[in-house]
Amino acid sequence: MPPRKKAYLPFRSWWPLLAGVLTGIALRLVFSGKPGDMYAAMMGSFVYLAPVLVGAVTVYVAERSERRSWGYYFWAPFIANALFVCGTLLIMIEGLICAILIVPLFSLFGAIGGLIMGVVCRVTKWPKQTLMSFAALPLVLGWVEADVALPHQWGAVERVIVVDAMPEAVWKQILHAGDVQADKVERAWAFRIGVPAPVAGVTRRTPAGPVRRVTMGKRVYFDEIITDWQEPRFVRWTYRFYEDSVPPDALDDHVMIGGHYFDLIDTSYTLTPLADRTEIKVRISYRVSTQFNWYADALAQLLLGNVAEVNLGYYASRSLVR
Repeated sequence: MPPRKKAYLPFRSWWPLLAGVLTGIALRLVFSGKPGDMYAAMMGSFVYLAPVLVGAVTVYVAERSERRSWGYYFWAPFIANALFVCGTLLIMIEGLICAILIVPLFSLFGAIGGLIMGVVCRVTKWPKQTLMSFAALPLVLGWVEADVALPHQWGAVERVIVVDAMPEAVWKQILHAGDVQADKVERAWAFRIGVPAPVAGVTRRTPAGPVRRVTMGKRVYFDEIITDWQEPRFVRWTYRFYEDSVPPDALDDHVMIGGHYFDLIDTSYTLTPLADRTEIKVRISYRVSTQFNWYADALAQLLLGNVAEVNLGYYASRSLVR
């Protein structure tokens, strides 16, 4: 027989990958409940077990034709889960923001699922029974988990910068940031993956006190209620969102600010004079509420910290304009 062509990928056929991807998409369609309802996509039973099932299906289908390597058990499920997430984007059941944030976790957990199924296929005689268990587990736990309260975790990020400007100049830029230049802030990672970039943040006096109105792209808006005002040294605000603050499709439901899984608590700026310079310190407090807070909190720290750095850089550069 003629020699078989060497495979350039760690698998010889796309059929196992396709089986894994279709399984993942089917399970995602089941987990289409609204936040807080049964079978919601942010449930731990889906986030933890869906990629494991995708990885297990990929390896099981591949093993039916020939024995695969340990490298295959890891990389084929890893890639299958990345393609699974891309597939949810193509059929528009998942938003870009959530897809980008979840694909590292899904790919890693999928690889673990593939390795487990590889062990089962090599040392046991019941891979089919194991696969059926993998498929049933998220469905059963998705029904049970609906009655389990989400754990809340609060955190904060802080960033500091020193600018060659007086506190009064910096104060003005923070409280009256009109006509924000998009190219100066869109380099923040959160805005690059789909969060609308800010357009303006202007403070106005109201009978209840000063309020900073923030407008963003895609017609997003909300108010920042100033609770502490020590001009030009310190300011802190909380957030107020309205029913029409975030138009449909402006943000993914899973990362909605003030939503079921994520919220901003408050933000403060501290301006400390240093001779003819000013130290600006920003502190952003937030809440995450998921069954995988260890991952959600790491993402919040990464993204909010980066946004804080970009905002400080913007206010610093604007303060230098004479």
